[in-house]
Amino acid sequence: MKYQSIIVLIIFLLAACGGGQEQTQDQNHQPKSMLQPEPEPEPESEPVVANEAGKKVYDQYCVVCHQASGQGVPSAFPPLVQTEYVNGDAGRMIDIVLNGLTGEIEVNGEVYNSVMVAHNFLSDIEVADVITFVRSNFGNDAPAVTADEVAAIRTAQ
Repeated sequence: MKYQSIIVLIIFLLAACGGGQEQTQDQNHQPKSMLQPEPEPEPESEPVVANEAGKKVYDQYCVVCHQASGQGVPSAFPPLVQTEYVNGDAGRMIDIVLNGLTGEIEVNGEVYNSVMVAHNFLSDIEVADVITFVRSNFGNDAPAVTADEVAAIRTAQ
């Protein structure tokens, strides 16, 4: 009798523990009413990428000076975060990317006197993509730039 009680107890414990299988494996086979709701996704800490092509160009040519955060390097390279240069006239930004920039500029109250090299070797699409990426990230909310706009400015020079 004692032996039978132990067997019943072991069977009961095995049934209660999922028969010795991992419980996480069995969760997908439970009725939907017993499944726990999926947790809400964490809010993104990174900016939303407007286009992967623009991010790729940014990561290859711009990130060294302007940083992954778009904050730039104090006293050396200006930020791209919520500046008039980024959110203002798209033509000016296209011109800067194509022809570079030298001399003093003031961005968000800080003076910068560094050199940005010309990136006129980039295609019109690449220039449009990277500017669109910058204008829609780093706290910016400016309209996209098209390859036709870039071509028009490139041709006018």
